Amino acid sequence: MDLGVAGRAYAIFGGTRGIGLAAARALADDGASLALIGRDPQHAATVAAELSARHRIPVVGLGADLTRPDEADRAVADAIAALGPLRGAAVTTGLGIRGQRDLLGAADDDWAATFDDVLLGTVRACRAVTAALLDSGGGSIVTTAAYSIRAPKAHQFPYAALKAAVATMTKDLATSFGPQGIRANCVCPGATETDVLAAMRVSLARDRGWPVGEALERAMREDWGMDVALGRAGRPEEVGDVMAFLLSERASYVTGALVNIDGGTNF
Repeated sequence: MDLGVAGRAYAIFGGTRGIGLAAARALADDGASLALIGRDPQHAATVAAELSARHRIPVVGLGADLTRPDEADRAVADAIAALGPLRGAAVTTGLGIRGQRDLLGAADDDWAATFDDVLLGTVRACRAVTAALLDSGGGSIVTTAAYSIRAPKAHQFPYAALKAAVATMTKDLATSFGPQGIRANCVCPGATETDVLAAMRVSLARDRGWPVGEALERAMREDWGMDVALGRAGRPEEVGDVMAFLLSERASYVTGALVNIDGGTNF
């Protein structure tokens, strides 16, 4: 499918790893120009150079920490300076590691850190990108929540609460700026085998004596209580492909959507 992104520029926050990089690769396959934004500028530059060489497209790697004021604005300005006007952006940051706690175990500092990481970082990125898209005639924004917002777990009070806020903020963005030609959608991935879960698969197999090919799935089912219709974890490209579609011109009448990409988890 031709996504209609060739020659258009997109910023991917969290685009140097995991589902962000997968989304970038899907866009690169169809000729988009890209700004890959991550916390480590050296790693971002390395990944950008590899993607540019492979697809022969303009790709720039930028360092930014969205928990710090003004860094999203700077990253967007640098992306535009390198690539020209943006047509869209994906925000895949916000792992919320400190948000994986229960109500009694999560201190105020854990809630504050999760707020900065999961919600405020996304708000900063969306605010910077929205201003740029208004200047250039519109475009698309995709944010990242989680399947946990509809199947909350006792061990992740801050994480699920702040990811739910991301979904609500995205719908508000779609409503507020739709008349100006800006679309905004939110994806809700389930367990996706990025580097963290891939490493966990290996360690679970080693520690419990399970076959590597089923170790992660057994933990999902037996330890985490995840009933997944497809019976497995997702792959980063399975999320990235959907994000690329939502950013693209092929999704021109899709906005305000909350898209589950979770293999049918606990539905």
